[in-house]
Amino acid sequence: MVEMNIRTIDGEKIGEIELNDNLFNAKINKHIVHQIVKKHLAEKRRGTASTKSRGEVSGGGKKPWKQKGTGRARAGSIRSPLWVGGGVVFGPDNRNYSYSVPQKMRLIALKSVLSDKAKNNNIVVLEKLELENGKTKDLASILNNLQIDSDKVLIVIDKEDEKIRRAVRNLRDTLVITANKINAYDIINYQKMVITKDALKTIEEVFQ
Repeated sequence: MVEMNIRTIDGEKIGEIELNDNLFNAKINKHIVHQIVKKHLAEKRRGTASTKSRGEVSGGGKKPWKQKGTGRARAGSIRSPLWVGGGVVFGPDNRNYSYSVPQKMRLIALKSVLSDKAKNNNIVVLEKLELENGKTKDLASILNNLQIDSDKVLIVIDKEDEKIRRAVRNLRDTLVITANKINAYDIINYQKMVITKDALKTIEEVFQ
């Protein structure tokens, strides 16, 4: 059983909460986590590298010289891959590097990284997170009150909040995400995870 302190935005401890063992105390499967991270990195590849084959290079419709009698090698087009300015053989082309993985693998990876975060005390549970306005300094002050000792912070909220989104934009290496969209890659990529009680409840309902 994993227990975490519940804190206010002022950093005060107001109680404790028991985290779901199925999500936060699961067996860590490093191999599947690695597979999921590879998938996310593959999806980030642009895949725009492209070359032209001999059929796509303009020109080259006329035979450079006659077939026989010149003493030179036979040539059918100045756009042959053997010629300067010709096409490319087996060159790269536009492609989509993304691929799918089973839902069960994604869930195992998510449970693994959540359990690792809980094991290493890298999760901070907030009673609630509300901003009167979207000022970055207010959110930075809250993170300072929570004594976050890392520049890379993942903030998990229950539902979309434009004020929090606006405040996070000017904080370097800080990301805000709703509970139903969390994934293993983002959790790994950010050292500390700040999560509200309502978001925690949503995670347990969605990913149980």
